[in-house]
Amino acid sequence: MIYLNVTALTRLALAALPGFVARKNGVLINIASIVALAPELLNGTYSGTKAYVVNFTQALKSELEGKGVTVQAVLPGATATPLWEKAGGSVEELPKEIVMTAEDMVDASLAGLDQHELITIPSLPNLADWDRYEAARKALGPNLSRRKPADRYGIEG
Repeated sequence: MIYLNVTALTRLALAALPGFVARKNGVLINIASIVALAPELLNGTYSGTKAYVVNFTQALKSELEGKGVTVQAVLPGATATPLWEKAGGSVEELPKEIVMTAEDMVDASLAGLDQHELITIPSLPNLADWDRYEAARKALGPNLSRRKPADRYGIEG
């Protein structure tokens, strides 16, 4: 799982990107998962690898700014694919209201790309929810690395 979702994804991206940058044109779409944002839903290895995909994509956007390359991470929820059976489960066991068809997921992902979304969550009804999440994450920035521990720890120094 780590090899597929982290190593292979990274190697493929890093193989394709120099050509995109040289041409000043290219699109890289990485498939993550909603469990990148909700790790309690599945196992830690899977959700951790999908969180990597989101972070990697966000970092690439910054690194490729102004170079003519578009990046996107797609975070599908449960999607009706043969993967469920290969993993020893059945998509039919899930509530029907949470399972999207692969066709709808792809169509929504491409629509998100057309709308210039860095992060596309095909089932998310209100983009403002993601915008608030991202704003809260970015608001932490100035306080993530400081010379002294936060006062709440009561450490004098």
